[in-house]
Amino acid sequence: MDGQDARDPLGERIAAKRDDLIELTQALVRIPTLNPPGDLYRDICELLRDRLAPRGFDCQLIRAEGAPGDSDAHPRWNIVARREGTRPGDCVHFNSHTDVVEVGSGWTRDPFGAELDGDRIYGRGTCDMKGGLAASIIAAEAFIEEHPDFAGAIEISGTADEESGGYGGVAYLAEQGYFDPARVQHVIIPEPLGHDRICLGHRGGWWAEIETKGEIAHGSMPFLGDCAVRHMGAVLDAFERDLFPALANRRTDMPVIPDGARQATLNINSIHGGEPEQATDYTGLPSACVPDSCRIAIDRRYLIEETFEDVQAEVIAVLENLRETRPRFDYAVREINRITPSMTERDAPVVTTVAGAIRAVTGHDPAYVASPGSYDQKHIDRIGRLKNCIAYGPGVLELAHKPDEWVSVDDMIASARVMGRALETLLLP
Repeated sequence: MDGQDARDPLGERIAAKRDDLIELTQALVRIPTLNPPGDLYRDICELLRDRLAPRGFDCQLIRAEGAPGDSDAHPRWNIVARREGTRPGDCVHFNSHTDVVEVGSGWTRDPFGAELDGDRIYGRGTCDMKGGLAASIIAAEAFIEEHPDFAGAIEISGTADEESGGYGGVAYLAEQGYFDPARVQHVIIPEPLGHDRICLGHRGGWWAEIETKGEIAHGSMPFLGDCAVRHMGAVLDAFERDLFPALANRRTDMPVIPDGARQATLNINSIHGGEPEQATDYTGLPSACVPDSCRIAIDRRYLIEETFEDVQAEVIAVLENLRETRPRFDYAVREINRITPSMTERDAPVVTTVAGAIRAVTGHDPAYVASPGSYDQKHIDRIGRLKNCIAYGPGVLELAHKPDEWVSVDDMIASARVMGRALETLLLP
């Protein structure tokens, strides 16, 4: 049921922009901002600048020089667009990442064609999260048209590298003061949670590389060497026997979705051991060697009730036990990335405001959820020290990174109406 009535001029104005919303989403999706390596970030920032500058936004294109991933071949470009109101007040910031993951196999549509089929726009990044970016732009533009005398300021950012940690995007901007609470008071990140759900935060994460060490020897005489792959097999066996069952029994009070993600989890992200794989056109045979190194990358998602120190110690304890009990076992651990859990309180101003807007638009109370994976709230919280932040936007979370990804136009319209209502609450006298 739609809670909106005919006395909502802003909602009507947003609904009338349906064709514009579709065209904007399609234009964004047709720029293949693949990450890695980080293609065409400048191009999409320029598209956003060309859209927003004529509508009164002061637009800054900011390169995250020196950030992880930034290079002359693949510079990490971001845009921050700000529209000032006519009087002092709070600043509401809509932050969307512009990068998308690899296409992958299994598509039946052009991944960057942005094909409209009924209510759905198909393409990589439609759901995660260019549809949300487009919806926030439409909401902001309609609000400014309807209420040109608003107080405070509206910001819209398009940022790089969220899919690879956000260090060339929101983290860099936060370090430069763009999310200082004295500058920005409310942040909405239009990640694909659906138009009637508010995402309060996310679990923590620890990425690490574990290497088992051996000794190279001729493959016909493996007894003269020490096989690092076999040692890694012992690590994986210990994980299966001891660690995975322990994690499965650990549950969080955070409203993480889907339900399986309410437990602590560990993913073996990759494994590499022995001779490197050759190019696909290589026609020779492998050499006969005992591998002296094997590496896995682990992705440990941890709960707000856990501490990072305990998470790390639990993995090290498995490895140390093998060192004591398995002949010639040796290992090394290298941290790749660390993410602290983030959770915004339900009574935070942006939460209560968006909740009220959802009730007005949909006619029912919102669902409060937390994300199984992290997103850029972690940097706004930890570096920016800004707690008043949520994820809210159109899309079906389970479609993210999948083949034939799509976003619903109706969902985008509903989300834009909620965002517009939130702006009315926060920025009108």
